[in-house]
Amino acid sequence: MKLIVGLGNPGAKYAGNRHNIGFMALDHIASDHGCTPWKTKFQALISEGVLAGNKVLLLKPQTFMNLSGQSVGEAMRFYKLTPDDVMVLHDELDLAPGKARVKHGGGHAGHNGLRSIHSHIGADYGRVRLGIGHPGHKDAVAGYVLRDFAKADEAWLDDLLRGISDGAPHLAAGDGGKFMNAVALRVAPPRSSGAKQADAGSRSPSKSARDAAEGPASDRQSSEQSKPAEESRKSAIERLLNKFK
Repeated sequence: MKLIVGLGNPGAKYAGNRHNIGFMALDHIASDHGCTPWKTKFQALISEGVLAGNKVLLLKPQTFMNLSGQSVGEAMRFYKLTPDDVMVLHDELDLAPGKARVKHGGGHAGHNGLRSIHSHIGADYGRVRLGIGHPGHKDAVAGYVLRDFAKADEAWLDDLLRGISDGAPHLAAGDGGKFMNAVALRVAPPRSSGAKQADAGSRSPSKSARDAAEGPASDRQSSEQSKPAEESRKSAIERLLNKFK
């Protein structure tokens, strides 16, 4: 079994907060993959499902962020899981909005949810870091993560959450590379050759556009051809005038 944990704070007051992106991701996975309705257990809301043949338990701790480890530890002990069976989805200040990274082990970087999990199960569990950007100064962090996503964030946030849901079966199978590919296909889909050609056309003017800017070829050629004849006439007149000087 894979224990997939989403971090956040419980209650409607916090539902749209940046700090709750882990909850949002699990809601998408549960809805898209036919997981069981959410129920209360292990001081959390849990939902069960099967992703790519792997049984998963989705867990949203209801202990508030700084006590998340209590819930995770309780679920692990009940199912006799190891930290290698755990994957935690959480907000990440040090990643640009819409970016995602998979890692295993490491420090908690001051994240209160991860700090709590570290204290209960150690550091050797997997994480999916979900970029929310940084407010620019450490004193602004608390207010920033506890505010709702802005209207301007809706498009990238929707793409990211859909990509996480698309890649969830790979996450359950332990294939971080394929999971990241699934996220990338939503967040930064490959551009079609037609779009590339259109862009190329917009960057360099077409021949017809250049011709329109320079004038018709026949006009340019006749203008260039007339220059020697005109200069020849000027020379003949100058020689005639010189005879009478």
